[in-house]
Amino acid sequence: MQFSSRRGAGGGWAQSILPTTKSAGKQTRKPRRRTTAAFRDFIISNFFTIGLSITFLFFLFILFRFAALPKPLQFRSTTSRPRPPRLRKPAVHKSTNDTVLAAAVDITTKALYDKIQFLDEDGGPWKQGWRVSFKGNEWDEEKLKVFVVPHSHNDPGWKLTVEEYYDRQSRHILDTIVETLSKDNRRKFIWEEMSYLERWWRDASEAKRESFTNLVQNGQLEIVGGGWVMNDEANSHYFAIIEQMTEGNMWLNETVGVIPKNSWAIDPFGYSPTMAYLLRRMGFENMLIQRTHYELKKELALHKNLEYVWRQSWDTEETTDIFVHMMPFYSYDIPHTCGPEPAVCCQFDFARMRGFVYERCPWGEHPVETDQENVKERALKLLDQYKKKSTLYRTNTLLVPLGDDFRYISIDEAEAQFRNYQLLFDYINSDPTLKTEVKFGTLDDYFRTLRDEAERINYSVTGEIGSGEIGGFPSLSGDFFTYADRNQDYWSGYYVSRPFFKAVDRVLEQTLRSAEMMMAFLLGHCQKPQCEKLPTGFSYKLTAARRNLALFQHHDGVTGTAKDHVVEDYGLRMHIALQDLQIFMSKAIEVFLGIHHEKNEHVPAHFEPAQTRSRYDAQPTHRALSAREGTVQTVVLFNPLEQTRNEVVMVVVERPDVTVLDSNWTCVKSQISPELGHDKNGIFTGRHRVYWKSAVPAMGLQTYYVANGFVGCEKAKPASVRIFTPNKKLSCPTHYACTNIESDTVEISNRHQTLTFNVSQGLLQKISHKDGHVNVIVGEELGMYSSTESGAYLFIPNGDAEPIAQAGGQMVVSEGHLVREVYSYPKTAWEKAPISHSTRIYNGESTIQEFVIEKEYHVELLGHEFNDKELIARYKTDVDNNRIFYSDLNGFQMSRRETYDKIPVQGNYYPMPSLAFMQGSNGERFSVHSRQSLGVASLKHGWLEIMLDRRLVRDDGRGLGQGVMDNRPMNVVFHITVESNISSSVDPISNPRSLSPSLLSHLVGAHLNYPMHVFIAKNSESISVQPPPRSFSPLAASLPCDLHIVSFKVPRPLKYTQQLEEPKFALVLQRRNWDSSYCRKGRSHCSTIADEPINLFDMFKGLEVLTAKASSLNLLHEDTDMLGYNEQFGFGAQEGHILISPMEIQAYKLQLRPSNHSN
Repeated sequence: MQFSSRRGAGGGWAQSILPTTKSAGKQTRKPRRRTTAAFRDFIISNFFTIGLSITFLFFLFILFRFAALPKPLQFRSTTSRPRPPRLRKPAVHKSTNDTVLAAAVDITTKALYDKIQFLDEDGGPWKQGWRVSFKGNEWDEEKLKVFVVPHSHNDPGWKLTVEEYYDRQSRHILDTIVETLSKDNRRKFIWEEMSYLERWWRDASEAKRESFTNLVQNGQLEIVGGGWVMNDEANSHYFAIIEQMTEGNMWLNETVGVIPKNSWAIDPFGYSPTMAYLLRRMGFENMLIQRTHYELKKELALHKNLEYVWRQSWDTEETTDIFVHMMPFYSYDIPHTCGPEPAVCCQFDFARMRGFVYERCPWGEHPVETDQENVKERALKLLDQYKKKSTLYRTNTLLVPLGDDFRYISIDEAEAQFRNYQLLFDYINSDPTLKTEVKFGTLDDYFRTLRDEAERINYSVTGEIGSGEIGGFPSLSGDFFTYADRNQDYWSGYYVSRPFFKAVDRVLEQTLRSAEMMMAFLLGHCQKPQCEKLPTGFSYKLTAARRNLALFQHHDGVTGTAKDHVVEDYGLRMHIALQDLQIFMSKAIEVFLGIHHEKNEHVPAHFEPAQTRSRYDAQPTHRALSAREGTVQTVVLFNPLEQTRNEVVMVVVERPDVTVLDSNWTCVKSQISPELGHDKNGIFTGRHRVYWKSAVPAMGLQTYYVANGFVGCEKAKPASVRIFTPNKKLSCPTHYACTNIESDTVEISNRHQTLTFNVSQGLLQKISHKDGHVNVIVGEELGMYSSTESGAYLFIPNGDAEPIAQAGGQMVVSEGHLVREVYSYPKTAWEKAPISHSTRIYNGESTIQEFVIEKEYHVELLGHEFNDKELIARYKTDVDNNRIFYSDLNGFQMSRRETYDKIPVQGNYYPMPSLAFMQGSNGERFSVHSRQSLGVASLKHGWLEIMLDRRLVRDDGRGLGQGVMDNRPMNVVFHITVESNISSSVDPISNPRSLSPSLLSHLVGAHLNYPMHVFIAKNSESISVQPPPRSFSPLAASLPCDLHIVSFKVPRPLKYTQQLEEPKFALVLQRRNWDSSYCRKGRSHCSTIADEPINLFDMFKGLEVLTAKASSLNLLHEDTDMLGYNEQFGFGAQEGHILISPMEIQAYKLQLRPSNHSN
């Protein structure tokens, strides 16, 4: 039968909204004897006044009681649930250290790991669980309400490219949905990926588009998630997650007129709380997840905790709470979603009947067409599974997904599912003794009905902290890494697979962020149509770049788990995006510097990036300045950070006799060093690196000049060179003074630290600090795992990693007044070593660099001799960390990691998108910052190891059908810091909470991940002509050190000229949380931190902020209450006040105009 709507009267589920206990009917009361005529007359004569008073008092009560109730979210025609007011004071966990923010919750994933024994016991039909049963009286008072949710999982690239999948499958699926749902309004469907929907929309007829929109508006079709893709959550950076969600959600809102509020993430390989936070701040109300460790699912199911409220571990105010449904079984396919017995559930996947393309049921019993003869037997068999599954959850509202990868591809297939299920539903619904109603539903139908039930019936467990967001469920904090789907098959390999493209991903991110800033400043400062030509002409390419970055965040993209030709397609898309962005930036800087006031898309650029890529799969190479006698070549630096940047920078020159000048034509001290290559037969390339210390305004530009023959300035000072080579064949490069290394160890130092290296193996041994605070044994080691069963997803090593560096490698030490470097080409068992590496330290007063040890590993895991090998860098320190360390989640927050003996090596590997650190009991901290996602572990006391690359012959049985053999030469760069605390710190062993990076650590990470953009003039000019000083400084002052501009952009560049009154600009800010017990070095570089409000109206120089509105992170909601923010955010934004709590990200929509604007 068709179900009644929520508001409908009569049968169906409308009745179940009422209390299940019998309510007292109206009863006739005996008249009271005390009634007097006088009292009656008083009432009659004052009836109106009394009634009005009572109404007014009731109104005041309602106003006071529900004042915090936010406006309903405009989603679609059916009424959307407003968030209830928070009616309780959050439970706060008192921490011994004010730098450790700690939420109070019922469940932490760490506590689950501590408790679970990971025995992998056989549970019978539900192999990873137990034999589920029910008594039969569970639904006596509250009937079982089952929502069967048809879906089709469409990967935007995996075995085929996104375009191949679209042509062969996804466009047909969307056509099928529109046609089959239109036939019967009882049918429902959900769709997730906007990349495919946008592509289909371009091809669809007006009639199809209208049908699609109507289905969404009437609630038959729900868009869930609505990001460009269903993003990975281990490797993706939070910047890219926000971008991909915003790109999809904004397109959807503009095109179909809806904003999603339910997230559907059935296929990412593990889950991050960062995603929960971002979704909450985008206005999402509910989440669904699937791929979590099977033992963890079992433990949660045993206690009916598969549905919970996810709270950020640092949230003491309960403002980040979001409701989560975790699916209980092995997979999201039909055999693993109807109930605990896949052999039974498979019989209800009607697309596996004969005549369809899908494989038959592997358990031997296959689906059959439902008819009047078998409907009773089939329906009861299915209902048995529904009821068993229902016992794993607290409520009597049950979700049953109905789909799989690329399903519903034809009308026949869709009809087979809808037709058969409707017959089964009709039978179940017609028999009241079954105490069940079942229908097709959307995710929204499920969550609304569940919330209705949870409001009527208290499902809370005694002593449960729960949440003010929704009653009856436990609160949980933590993450769900590392995922295992069966046995000891841990999915930690994909943290590292295809590391070359993981690196390109981050380069594209920071380049896109910089280009977005430049576009915003161009349009903000523009007063006439001519200067709009360049940014608006580029808007199509900017949108394409956003979408290509978004596409790669797909859980088979940045993960490195697609087929070779698909990886190539992703790589080409990112390469084209990078080229387009760099060309735009090259032209934009001419406008900012006043070289050309009016630039457009078609005029060639005067500048080009100093680093370029010849191919999508090639490492970037430095363009060399010719530096001929009597010429000068312009170098322009762009600083994408929000603070003024003092930094030693480098360009490559062909000739060493050069001088560096600043924009005022003043001499700048510089250093010249030989360029080093990664070929043991040609370590010296014949080119040179010139270094100097630059100063560049926040988010601004500064100009420098490299001249040859400039009189009155000291030439770049050559570095001294020391060489160790066993055969003495390495000759000294011309222009440099060389000596041979005769000792067993070698040292390089700056004013803060000394590094000691073992000469014969070329490895870093020790870091000594000049202030005497810290001396750390580092024990750098290069190792190799042999792994005959690993694949793109899984890491399954055969034992421990073996060291590969042998005595007798080559070493070059280059030392100048700015940069000191040790280069090592190690001797290994192979003729061509798979790795060579440089270690650098900098001498730059008032720079962040002087505290950093820069490690650059050049990796070439090429050739069959490296088959089934996985390469690591390992630091065997004397930090007494007890195998506890901290790694970041999505570049946003840290997570405490502990190595467990009860799980294998591969299960103790974790994602490392940008940072990992160990901390000793004495407060000593050893941190490694990365500019790309990798995998990290601490397998022994004091050890930190990071996997660099993997080359694997075999498929690991997860559907890809190939190994990972398409390795590319690449450079992996780490910035290592060693810090000691200045005040008491938390003992990592006894403290289960995560620690925060220091302020210095945040700044180091920002400099590494948002590097200076260097542009060089294509042509040199005569040294006789001095150009005017040229720079661009768009901020009135540097922002506080702990405030980060996530993005400053024009969200809708394609419609910029059409937007008349609405805000055209968006500013997204994050306040970093930092450990104040390590503040010495970081604070010395900071004039301010963000404890005091910042005035948005005074932020920019030359730009007037006319209006500022608080917004959701996807820029689609302006009701800050529904996003979980405090009231200050919304009210403060209107006044221009920015006051952000640590860890928060906040978005603002701005109207801007040039401050010299005249009406």
